[in-house]
Amino acid sequence: MSKAAAPPIELASADPDIAQEMTRWLSHLGAERRLSPKTLEAYGRDLRQCLDFLCNHWGERVTLARFAALEATDIRAFMAMRRADDIAGRSLMRALAGLRSFGRFLEREGKGKVGALSAIRAPKVAKSLPKPLPMASAKRLADADERAGEERETWVLARDAAVMALLYGSGLRISEALGLKRREVPRPGEGDVLIVTGKGNKTRMVPVLQNVLALVQEYVAMCPYPLPAEGPIFLGARGGPLSPRIIQLAMERLRGALGLPDSATPHALRHSFATHLLSRGGDLRAIQELLGHSSLSTTQIYTGIDSERLLEVYASAHPRR
Repeated sequence: MSKAAAPPIELASADPDIAQEMTRWLSHLGAERRLSPKTLEAYGRDLRQCLDFLCNHWGERVTLARFAALEATDIRAFMAMRRADDIAGRSLMRALAGLRSFGRFLEREGKGKVGALSAIRAPKVAKSLPKPLPMASAKRLADADERAGEERETWVLARDAAVMALLYGSGLRISEALGLKRREVPRPGEGDVLIVTGKGNKTRMVPVLQNVLALVQEYVAMCPYPLPAEGPIFLGARGGPLSPRIIQLAMERLRGALGLPDSATPHALRHSFATHLLSRGGDLRAIQELLGHSSLSTTQIYTGIDSERLLEVYASAHPRR
C-alpha cells in the first residue's frame, strides 16, 4: 500500500507555491533522506520562522521568485533576529542547514537558485564542556558484578569491565585501549606502564594500576579464544577484534543500571580520569602528557578546569608569590 500524501502546508506569510514546495521538500527528506520526524519538525519550524521574518522584512508575502532572489543581508538579518531571541548557536546552525537544504531542493526542481544561502557562514558553536562522572560511579563501571543479571557470558562481562577500567584508570581513548596488543599489557606485578599509540600514530607512556592489570588478567584467563602476543588483547564474541560500538552498548546498559545520564559514555571515563587527577592535586602539564594532548587548552576542556582552580594553582606554585 502506498504511503498517504502529506497534507498541504498553509502559510500566512508566503504564497501557495512556496507552501507546496515546502510540503514536497519535507516529504522528500522523510522518504528519501530518512530524516527523523523530530528533525523534519525542526526544519519545517525554522523555514516557517524565516518566511514570517521575510514577510515582515519585505512588507509583502514571500513568493518563489522573491525567495530565490534572497540576498545575504536578508539571511544575516534573520539570523540576527533569532540570536536576539537568545537562540543557541547550535539551533542557528540547524536553521541555516535547513534553509540551505530547501534552497538546494528548489534548485534541483528548477524553481530557482538561492545563491545567497551558500554565502553565509555557519554560526560558531561554543565547545560544550565534557561532563566527568562522579568518582564512585566511574569505579562501579569497571565492576563486572554490576552486570551480573545480564544474559551474557562471564568472560564478556570481564572483558568489558577490563576495558572500562583502562579508560578510567589510565585515561585512554577507546581506540587506544582496543588497539593494545597482548604483549603490551604487563601481568600484575610485572610492570606498571603501558606504551599506547594515539592520534597521529604518536606513542606515549601511561601508568597503569595493578588492580586494573588484575582485571585485564582475569579477562585473559577466561577468554575462550587464543590471545597471541602480537594480536589484540581484547576480542569480540566471535574471536575477532573488539568493536568500540560493543563497549558503547555496554556503557548504555550500565547507565540504566546505575542511573547515570546520557553523557556517561566511554569517552566520559577519559574526562573523569583527568578531572579526578586534577582535583587530587595533579599537575595540569603532567595530565596533558598522560592524555596525549598537543595543546594545554584541550586538557583544560577535558578537566573542566575553572578560573578559580587556575588561580589556586597559580597562587600556590608561582615562584614570585
